[in-house]
Amino acid sequence: MRHRKAGKKLGRDSSHRKAVLRNLVTSLFRYEEISTTHAKAKALRPVAEKMITLAKRGDLHARRQVLSYFMDKSVANKLFDQMRDHFLDRQGGYVRILRAGHRIGDNAPLAIIQLLLADKGKGADKTVKREQKGDKKVPKKVSDKQEISKSTAKVPEPEEQKDIPKGKKRASEVKKDSSKRKRSVSEDKKKTSKGEKKDSQDKQDSSKDKVKVAKRKQEKTEKP
Repeated sequence: MRHRKAGKKLGRDSSHRKAVLRNLVTSLFRYEEISTTHAKAKALRPVAEKMITLAKRGDLHARRQVLSYFMDKSVANKLFDQMRDHFLDRQGGYVRILRAGHRIGDNAPLAIIQLLLADKGKGADKTVKREQKGDKKVPKKVSDKQEISKSTAKVPEPEEQKDIPKGKKRASEVKKDSSKRKRSVSEDKKKTSKGEKKDSQDKQDSSKDKVKVAKRKQEKTEKP
């Protein structure tokens, strides 16, 4: 029976377990978010929250306690100088654990442990974007809507067009059709006249050739 013995062993002895937790805490405050097994994340959370409470206290003794536990002095200075102000208004709940499936190989349950410090910037960005979207959406005035409806409305046809039935054509259209027909007839006449001229020229040329051939035959007969 393990009475009055808090915490998990994590399959390690006391010195190994302490070294693992020290490394995990140092990495968590350096990167503000790490991925590990779910058991290690649950064991890491109280240690990380204790470091934050010491940073909120902010005296010299608290700084020395954190420096004695962290594996890197620069990370401890970062906690006291940069991160401390973000946790002053929060009373607990500094760390969040999210499940992340299972690990390939031994099927160990994985988890992502992160500081709630990292979510402040994202939330602020979202609020700013929402405000910008609200500014862009300006309600239209009634006069604008009326103008748009007038512009999109169809133009009424003149009365002359309405009176004319669908089957009949206008006088202007009849004139255009007649002019087109006259042009086509004149073009056909021109083509036929050109063809007749060519035929007459061909006939004349053939008659001239026949006369020349007859003259040559006569000359040959007259010679002794």
